[in-house]
Amino acid sequence: MPDLPYYLGCPIWSKKEWVGNFFSKNARPNDYLRQYASSFNTVEGNTTFYALPKATSVSKWGTDTPPEFRFCFKFPQTISHHLRLQHAEREVAACLNLLTPLAEKLGPFFLQLPASFGGDEFAALADFLKNLPSEFRYAVEVRHADFFRNGEIENDFNALLESLQMGRVVFDTRGLHAVQAPPNDAIMCEAQRKKPKMPVRSLALGNLPFVRFVGNPVIAKNEDLLTEWAQCVIQWLAEGKRPYIFMHAPNDIDAPNVARYFHDVLHKLAPEISALPTWPHAKDLANVQMGLF
Repeated sequence: MPDLPYYLGCPIWSKKEWVGNFFSKNARPNDYLRQYASSFNTVEGNTTFYALPKATSVSKWGTDTPPEFRFCFKFPQTISHHLRLQHAEREVAACLNLLTPLAEKLGPFFLQLPASFGGDEFAALADFLKNLPSEFRYAVEVRHADFFRNGEIENDFNALLESLQMGRVVFDTRGLHAVQAPPNDAIMCEAQRKKPKMPVRSLALGNLPFVRFVGNPVIAKNEDLLTEWAQCVIQWLAEGKRPYIFMHAPNDIDAPNVARYFHDVLHKLAPEISALPTWPHAKDLANVQMGLF
């Protein structure tokens, strides 16, 4: 596992298309998390948005990851999208209690609100956040324009998060939307539809900045934007913060490579930050080369 001064990861840890190009060629589903955690030190854990896992799965996640690894689980959509944060005490308790056995491996839980959740529901958001158990850390992602107008609602939102020592999730999709998706590219069209382009706020309200980046499918074309984020990370580290940086791709097949590209950019700007380890599949290549000699 990399020894990094910040957290770097992908939105998921399990994708069969990674076998042979990120994971080893013989990797099985039971190997995925362990191999993922040998290369990255955090993951978003988006699976909890759709359904809560079994307790046995949570236990295995703990044994498959080293002590320094952090899971940043997303609140279930039942809470954020269906109940819209109201009368969700039972659902919140079920989610947090289930994941509590991971203990010190829990990074910030993050709450992703639907694009329709605007300033008229700010009171519900404030009540919800103020009543969350204080033993966990949290970050909030908003998508409605009300929270990006530099007005009273955005100011109140930022002040609320700062008072509660919660983070504001940055969702940067500029790279994704920098190109026109060909009509026959279903993956790009779907990614652009589901991941809206919003103003970017590189605002760190606490000690754990939280950035989610979705880039151009041509990885090298993200260099300028990734350089911006690398410079932010360097500044945050100088301020004693420890950011969480998550790299996405339109279908996430390339997410590990985007993450490596970002870290390479960061490493060039700050050589004191260690390089990432080789991917698990690189050991296959090394074994083949050794066999040739």
